[in-house]
Amino acid sequence: MKLILGNGKTAQSIAYFLDKQNILFILLKDTRRLKNKDILRGIDEIFISPGIPQTQDIVIWAREQNIPLTSDIELFSRHAKAPIIGITGSNGKSTVTQLLGEMIANDGKKVAIGGNIGKPALDCLNDSLSDEVDYYVLELSSYQLDYTQNLELLTGVVLNITPDHLDRYSSFQHYIDSKLSLYKYCQYPVINLDDLLTPRIDDAKCFGVDMPKQVSNFGTVTCHDSCYILKGDDTLMNVNNIALIGKHNITNVLAALTLGDQIRLSINSMVESIKTFKGLEHRLEWVIKKKNIDYYNDSKATNAISTITAIKALVVKYKTISLILGGVEKNENYSELFILIDKYISSVILLGKSAKVFKNNIKVAKITNVNSMQAAIDAASNSNCEAVLLSPACASFDMFNDFEHRGDVFKDIKSDRSHVVLK
Repeated sequence: MKLILGNGKTAQSIAYFLDKQNILFILLKDTRRLKNKDILRGIDEIFISPGIPQTQDIVIWAREQNIPLTSDIELFSRHAKAPIIGITGSNGKSTVTQLLGEMIANDGKKVAIGGNIGKPALDCLNDSLSDEVDYYVLELSSYQLDYTQNLELLTGVVLNITPDHLDRYSSFQHYIDSKLSLYKYCQYPVINLDDLLTPRIDDAKCFGVDMPKQVSNFGTVTCHDSCYILKGDDTLMNVNNIALIGKHNITNVLAALTLGDQIRLSINSMVESIKTFKGLEHRLEWVIKKKNIDYYNDSKATNAISTITAIKALVVKYKTISLILGGVEKNENYSELFILIDKYISSVILLGKSAKVFKNNIKVAKITNVNSMQAAIDAASNSNCEAVLLSPACASFDMFNDFEHRGDVFKDIKSDRSHVVLK
């Protein structure tokens, strides 16, 4: 008998899959009921949602009893019939996952995209066309990797590692170890040479924003005031032809190219995909220009490094930026972000639980406190700026269901799909 723990999309996808396989299971949405351990009699495996921390009593107890705790990703890997590509990292993994998926499709192959990006991995197997898939591309979170012991990846990458989710992990090293565990499962690893925390693995394909040192590696070169993407000594494209904004997206493009090269995609089809790829919702997403102000939705920025990256991307283009910041701050160091705000941001609109803490640490930028997204956009729109950036550097659950809800509210207001008038 199997036990499924959880109450979200992942738990539901596991239940649906096991039912199709005629495997008996119990679905338990509320782990508090497990104070009575009698319910676990006869359970030989627990499929656990990634949102359940390893510190919960049921996790500790199950490990003491040697009952396997298994992620949906591991269950997916047992049944997938096509090669799997795994992508993780503190930032950029959704963008690289989607871009690589589009590269594969543009190369004439069937691809299914899932995992942490929004569609549970097992839903890719539940799809009626799953037998036609040539490649699965999975975005993997550290939480999913924590409950994975066996996983077969053709290739994979850890894009970067910066402090995040430290409320969930006992230390930053614990979080690093979780991310790097992906490489245990990779047949052909891909390495980011610019990240000091990622390992150097013999025979791996590598990328980095520098001249490639190997003919199989991807990088960049600046020549005559223009920057070009290279594979070895071969020039592939001018970075000005990348539709995405920001230097960080050059790194994301290099990662996708390297993964695509591992599975022998055509260079030409990959380059064409890069030129047309517009990015994902809520990730430095340009939404509208109104009254000579550009509005950007970066609601996915739930940590400091993400907001730092967004600011660095926009200051190249705009002299005055109004930043909407705040929510539920994480257990991380925001000092670099505050320095950057005082250097580049003309006005800050503070929203959510973190407002008081953030206000005390911002010394130069003009600050306005508000209590709703509507008020935040009104204030930002009247700040004589060239761009308004929603990049909260915080979680969203003090005021919104999730970062998607927060971004959707922002976009609805900006696009006049609400009663707010942008002055």
